[in-house]
Amino acid sequence: MAATRSARRAILLSGLAAFLSGCAGKFRSYDGPPVTRLRIYKEQRLLLLDGADGVLKTYPIGLGFAPEGHKQFEGDGRTPEGSYLIDRRNPKSLFHLSIGISYPNEADIAFAEALGRSPGKDIFIHGGPRPGVDPMDVRDWTAGCISVSDRQIEEIYSMVRNGTPIDIYA
Repeated sequence: MAATRSARRAILLSGLAAFLSGCAGKFRSYDGPPVTRLRIYKEQRLLLLDGADGVLKTYPIGLGFAPEGHKQFEGDGRTPEGSYLIDRRNPKSLFHLSIGISYPNEADIAFAEALGRSPGKDIFIHGGPRPGVDPMDVRDWTAGCISVSDRQIEEIYSMVRNGTPIDIYA
């Protein structure tokens, strides 16, 4: 009886340890050179993390479901183009982890409002894909965000700080 209890306890503890290590696993540490700027090249589907001495990392990306052109309105499926800042972090994102982009800026808001529309909001770089989307079949699946793999957003999340400039090119 005592052996059975010990065996059950060992199984439960090892299961709990495995579960907890999986939870802690998405938060990585980074002690390399600071990221000074992010650059996104939409046509090439690339994200570059720059440091003071050049490119630190490069990642393939997915975009909004209508990737051509600058985001103008909520629901248009486009990814913004222009200069913004990384302005927030979401450790409880539906897409593993995410870092926010300061879209819309004043010009984006003014343009949309002049036409009686909303510019949209909540543009992030995040993991993915959403459940049911095979990233090998559908690369551009977001509502306007930039997607990378879960493993890649873990790295990016650890490297990029709020206030870091991001330039998004066509």
